[in-house]
Amino acid sequence: MTAEKIAQILGRVRKENPLVHNITNVVVTNFTANGLLALGASPVMAYAHEEVADMAKIAGALVLNIGTLNRETVKAMIIAGKSANDHRIPVVFDPVGVGSTLFRTEMAREILSKVKVSIIRGNAGEIANLIGENWAMKGVDTGNGSGNTRKLAQLAAQRLNTIIALTGEEDVVTDGHEIHIIRNGHPLLTKVTGTGCLLTSVLGAFAAVEKNHLLASVSGIAVYGVAAEIAAAKAGHEGPGSFQYEFLNQLSKITEKQIIQYSSTENTTVIE
Repeated sequence: MTAEKIAQILGRVRKENPLVHNITNVVVTNFTANGLLALGASPVMAYAHEEVADMAKIAGALVLNIGTLNRETVKAMIIAGKSANDHRIPVVFDPVGVGSTLFRTEMAREILSKVKVSIIRGNAGEIANLIGENWAMKGVDTGNGSGNTRKLAQLAAQRLNTIIALTGEEDVVTDGHEIHIIRNGHPLLTKVTGTGCLLTSVLGAFAAVEKNHLLASVSGIAVYGVAAEIAAAKAGHEGPGSFQYEFLNQLSKITEKQIIQYSSTENTTVIE
């Protein structure tokens, strides 16, 4: 996948200003909305059972994030997800903390049993626990699990029949056949609450304008990572607070030329 193609899709996000319907967790709502606005998308946060189906069908993408879940929220997600499916709207799922509690894992699997998702974005622990593979968890973060994340992502994509975007020190995106590696980003992203959740919503924005959801996922992660690298270079020395603000600035300011210059992606051989 060429950097020029990634830059082109970023340009389409900014031109088309897609509406991204988020049913996300209360910790990250403001940051997610601001991040999408900075990127050039249009966020909406709608949770009421009475309106989520109508909102989902007019959106460019639906994002479901179980960070602060309860049964009522899950019900809203399923209503919205079915509407999105009926209207061929891509659904992006973030299984935050799957594996940390039985309830969280059961709710994630219930959503997947009732809603066809286009992309699942999570860390290695979340992806592993989603498909019943052993991987340590600490709260809603990856624990000290070890293993081949490329093989894990491919296995999950095949079992769940969806695009898997497994993010970490090395980001892996696969449809179960093609495997793409993205090496952009910065450790300061892990020091700001909600950066993973915002990334999931950014993938929604890219999926809203690019029907090839594998390509959309690789592009969204690469753009996000380059913006983080530039933000860290400009403000990282001042700490995570300054980095957070500069990161939002860079999501807004990042140019197609910078994407071409700094993005680092690789298409690897499929693991048998």
